[in-house]
Amino acid sequence: MRNLQHPAILILLLLLLSSSGQAYGKVYIDIDSPVSQKFPIAVADFTPLRPVADKGDLPAWFSDTISRNLITTGYFNVLDRKAYPADPNQAGGAGENIRFVDWTAIGAEYLVKGGFQTNGRELVTEFRLFDVVRGELVVEKRYIGKPEDRGQMVIQFVNEILRSLTGEVGLFDTRIAFVRKSEGSADIYTINYDGSDLRRITDNKTLTLAPRWSHDGRFLAFTSYRDGNPDLYIRDLENGSTRKLSYYRGLNLPGSWSRDGGRLLVTLSRDGNQEIYDMDVGNSLLRRLTRNFAIDVSPARSPDERRVAFVSNRDGSPQIYVMDADGGNVRRLTQEGNYNTSPAWSPKGKRIAYEGSVNGRFQIFLIDPEGGDPQQLTFNEADHESPSWSPDGRCLAYRVQVSGRSRIEIMNVGGQNVRVLYEGNDDCQSPFWSPHLR
Repeated sequence: MRNLQHPAILILLLLLLSSSGQAYGKVYIDIDSPVSQKFPIAVADFTPLRPVADKGDLPAWFSDTISRNLITTGYFNVLDRKAYPADPNQAGGAGENIRFVDWTAIGAEYLVKGGFQTNGRELVTEFRLFDVVRGELVVEKRYIGKPEDRGQMVIQFVNEILRSLTGEVGLFDTRIAFVRKSEGSADIYTINYDGSDLRRITDNKTLTLAPRWSHDGRFLAFTSYRDGNPDLYIRDLENGSTRKLSYYRGLNLPGSWSRDGGRLLVTLSRDGNQEIYDMDVGNSLLRRLTRNFAIDVSPARSPDERRVAFVSNRDGSPQIYVMDADGGNVRRLTQEGNYNTSPAWSPKGKRIAYEGSVNGRFQIFLIDPEGGDPQQLTFNEADHESPSWSPDGRCLAYRVQVSGRSRIEIMNVGGQNVRVLYEGNDDCQSPFWSPHLR
């Protein structure tokens, strides 16, 4: 299957109606609203575009796969198919007389219909989204590709649904890196946003920590003990090469990258206690940012790269601080709680997520970078740690640990739509969300 944005993967994407382009200027769903309502949508089984003797499993496969991906976004409630009306117009073409009143009667606000056609090694699909309350077609797409491209066709159309109704695309082209510990060692893995396609990135047979994506998604920085010392490495995910960037005696721990990929915030203990530096990735030259007898760790750049959030115990307990990019104008941000750490700046720079101790358990909080009252997002009897933002700033990935077991979860930034991304018999830590990967 071909798409103009993914020429190496997809074959052809056709815009069938000019009205589908007009929908992009009209936002139907405000996904930034604090209201946690999920929007009811019906997804009908697909039908052949021309009569065939054997439909195979494609009618239900398309509807089931679209439904699953819509649910994954956290914005939609897919209605039970048993409640769907008997509808002879299953293909739902633009010119057909769909009885929208039958769909509103079961509570649907949106409706997905479509059809398919196979011709040897070619698969043709048509997807349509309707606003059943208004009784109008919102967007219509046609894809031509191979049968094995059908999953990508579905993702493309779900992205079209999101773009048409919210003005934003989905997160289906993102991955979450995390550390997976088993049998005395820990390595970095990545996994798709929907929980599929788990991949092992390192195989060092030792302790590996703190994966950090570059802004273009090509590189992962991390710390590994593979040579005995906690050294800093960079992995090129395109060619598979790994190079050692920093190997001072003691701790070498990555923070966040600059947007151009030329610099990396790091925590080093080369001068005694742990301090924060800005390192040139090309030549490893350092610029020291903190100078304090306390421990300064976990640096995170603001999106405009003018400020850095970090953790320090200079006032007696670990707290979140903010300083200018050159290390000046340091001020304490968190004023509540006796243990706050792991700051993560939102992509738009308006909030900082962090973990804070509440009654002996770590919970996820948000706070304005200028200060003020924090907002607590998690509350149950488990430790919630290492928050990481999705590239659109609408979701957080984090680690949950309870009763000796751990998992990676995702939630919307309002604290709703919690979903388990990964859970196994091993320990998992330090999730970090990728940018959109092309």
